[in-house]
Amino acid sequence: MIIPAIDLINGNVVRLEKGDFNAVTRFQLDPLEQLRAYQDAGSALLHLVDLDGAKDPANRQLDTIARLVSQLDAPIQVGGGVRSQADVDALLDIGVAKVVVGSLSVSQPDTVAGWLRQYGPDRITVALDVRLDDDGQPEVLTHGWQKGSGKALADVIAPLLEAGLSDVLCTDVDRDGMLSGPNVALYQQLVTRYPTVRWQASGGIAQLSDLAELKAINIGGIIIGKALLAGRFTIEEALACWQNG
Repeated sequence: MIIPAIDLINGNVVRLEKGDFNAVTRFQLDPLEQLRAYQDAGSALLHLVDLDGAKDPANRQLDTIARLVSQLDAPIQVGGGVRSQADVDALLDIGVAKVVVGSLSVSQPDTVAGWLRQYGPDRITVALDVRLDDDGQPEVLTHGWQKGSGKALADVIAPLLEAGLSDVLCTDVDRDGMLSGPNVALYQQLVTRYPTVRWQASGGIAQLSDLAELKAINIGGIIIGKALLAGRFTIEEALACWQNG
């Protein structure tokens, strides 16, 4: 599945490089028009990141998200600073299809496992943001990519799988926003090791051949943000590549 994405700061469409809030690219785009274009092209799922919420959950852009969700028909998954059950409920209550939970999956796995059981695995997408360590193994980062957890991805995911985890968005932060190509070897390892998970690859998508490579390893979905905004290819081309690959 192709999953077009936008990131929002104060209601404006932006992209970060490697999750760095000091390396922001701003786009003169209306978020509703952009998401509607992705929807109308045939996207089956849209992805929205609330970067204000990621930095400070008290600044969640809930009104903006509610307005976007209410004016779109395609399901939307939303993440950014989800720290409590109240956060999950608030997003689901305004019509968000899937809530993306990141740092809490690392720091409080029992809590997130409880949400998977309570809401159902189709309503929760776990986001694991990774940076490869010196041995090439993925270490999970937390708090908007600002802190290393010291935990291996395998250790983080184990208790969540027991709770029925089905969707994981995995971002290689060293590639995110860099248009340098995805870490196909990383995703191949994950797909092979955890075949019951629908993996969403995020970070580095730059050209249509990247999509073909990821589909060839049976990736569940591909998050595409900057490549679409920068005009590397169109959403129509991306969807056709996935369909015909």
